[in-house]
Amino acid sequence: MDYLEFNFTITPVNPGYEILTAMLADIGFESFRETETDLLAYIPSNKFSLKDIENMDILKNNDFSIGYKYKTMKDKNWNEEWEKNYNPVFIAGKCCVRSPFHPKNENYKYDIIIEPKMSFGTAHHETTSLMLEQIMALDLKGKNVIDMGCGTSVLAILAAKMGASKVTAIDNDEWAYNNSVENIERNKVDCINVLLGDAKLINESVDVIFANINRNTLLRDIPVYAKHLNRYGLLLLSGFYEADIPVITDMAESCNMKLSGTASNNNWAFLKFQTR
Repeated sequence: MDYLEFNFTITPVNPGYEILTAMLADIGFESFRETETDLLAYIPSNKFSLKDIENMDILKNNDFSIGYKYKTMKDKNWNEEWEKNYNPVFIAGKCCVRSPFHPKNENYKYDIIIEPKMSFGTAHHETTSLMLEQIMALDLKGKNVIDMGCGTSVLAILAAKMGASKVTAIDNDEWAYNNSVENIERNKVDCINVLLGDAKLINESVDVIFANINRNTLLRDIPVYAKHLNRYGLLLLSGFYEADIPVITDMAESCNMKLSGTASNNNWAFLKFQTR
C-alpha cells in the first residue's frame, strides 16, 4: 500500500503541533514525526481526501500560520529508508526492539525483532514505548490477550514472550496484517492469531486488551472492549494526547471500568483501566 507523507510547517509550534496532530489523527493520519522545523504526517493513499485537510478548523484559525506539501511514499522505498535510519529501541532495561539487521543484545530479557518496512508500529513512537513499558509491569502468564490495532504486532509479541497463553492481534490494514504474520514467524511465537478487521471480530471474553489507536476509534470501541473483558480484566490504552484523557476516562467509566494507572511521554498519554 502506498502512503502519503505530508510536511507541515506551523507557527507557533506550541501548541500548534499538538492541535494539528490531533486533528490529522481524526481524519485518518496514522503516524507523526516532529523535526526541528516541521511536522511529518503519514496517511494511506486510499484514505486520503484533500477536502478533509482543507476543512480542518485550524487552517481557518488566524492564530496559526500553516503551510504544507506532500508526496507519495511507495512500498518499495520503505526498507531502504528504514535501513538508513532505524536504530534499536531499549525499553525499561528489559526489552529490546530491533530489526533483523541488528545483532541481539543479551542484556535484555525480551528480544523482539520487527522488520522495519514502515515507520508505523515500531517502538520509536512514544505511544508504543509507553505501552511496552506498562505491559512489562503486568503478569500475563496464562492470560488471554487481544492486541487491537496491532500494527506490526510488537505488543502482541511481547505478550507472548511474557507467557500469555493466547494472543489475538487485530488490524484493519492489510499491510499491518501481512507484516504481523511475518514478524510473529520471525519471533518464533506460536500462540498469536492475526485477524484482518476491527473490534467487531472480538467474539470471546479475555483477560487483557491492548489498544494503541487514535482517540476517535477508542471512543467508538471502548464499549466493545468492556463487554468482552472478564471481571477484573485490564484495558491498556494509548494513541492520544494528554488533553484527551478526560473524555477517554469518561467513556471507560461509563462502561463500568475504573482508572488504575496513567503515564505520559512528550504529551502522549497512556491509561490503564480495570473492569469492576
